[in-house]
Amino acid sequence: MPGEAVVWRLRSGQWARIHPGVYTTFTGPVSRAARLWAIVLYAGPQARLSHQTAAELHGLPAQRCPVIHVTIPASRRVRPPQGVVIHRASRLSPAWQPVGMPPHTFVDETVIDLVAAAADLNDVIALLTTAFGKKLVTDAHLRREAAERTSLRWRRELDEIITAAAGGAHSPLEYRHDRDVQRAHGLPEPVKQARFRKPDGSWGYRDRCYPQYGALVVELDGQRFHPAEARGRDTERDNQAAVAGATLRYGWDAVTRRSCETARQLAAALRHRGWTGTLRPCSPDCRAVDGGPAARREAAAETRVPGSGQRGAPATGYPAPLPR
Repeated sequence: MPGEAVVWRLRSGQWARIHPGVYTTFTGPVSRAARLWAIVLYAGPQARLSHQTAAELHGLPAQRCPVIHVTIPASRRVRPPQGVVIHRASRLSPAWQPVGMPPHTFVDETVIDLVAAAADLNDVIALLTTAFGKKLVTDAHLRREAAERTSLRWRRELDEIITAAAGGAHSPLEYRHDRDVQRAHGLPEPVKQARFRKPDGSWGYRDRCYPQYGALVVELDGQRFHPAEARGRDTERDNQAAVAGATLRYGWDAVTRRSCETARQLAAALRHRGWTGTLRPCSPDCRAVDGGPAARREAAAETRVPGSGQRGAPATGYPAPLPR
């Protein structure tokens, strides 16, 4: 098309410029899909959407990233427009391009790109458990993609997380429960994502279930941050009442900050249903095992009057009152 024809269409309002050399051939708002196509065209040959933007196309993130990420060959330079991040890679496999969609990285490549960019291990756990939970990745493909990277952050932790996520840990909280509560204290292996029939006839899934011990269920409230103080007290009260019942429910605080106490409570519920195993201390200061150093210190603190050296009333955690 002659340049004059392009200029005429732009001046007449039939077309609009998005990036240098990239135009919309329609009027009205520019859709998200059109913007993604535009940045790939602007970035040039072998460009493909990547990182959080590719994850969005694969249905991986919970919410859309406001910045568009695109990867180009390392041999080229492209000035990123506003709201766009340009990544350069020396090794580029063929891009994934379903009919009607802009080219983007394959899901295994996308997940490993995000692992390499993650600043926090919990973000890595959340990413992998979500990808496996949605059945977007497989153990073998993900390991192969990671092995092909010459430099990869979190490589040492990745093997354990992939194994746990492939085995049924579908959230960071489930991963931490399996590692810090269950396995660290020698508790029996539960059934993960146990299927059950809801009252309306549909199927649901229990986070963790012990069918061999009275069908005890462990539900994990997958909040990233610590629950409010009042909510934590209510959860602990409900759990204590449920030791002889059927369900225990734990949140982020119970699994990460009080993993030993949670293991001790879970062991009590299992013993009530026939488990004859023995809790294993997770560390020298483990609070789960009776008679351990931490348990003895805790028991002594609960029976000592603050500042007096005497046995008696429970400790309050405050210094002894000054004499009048």
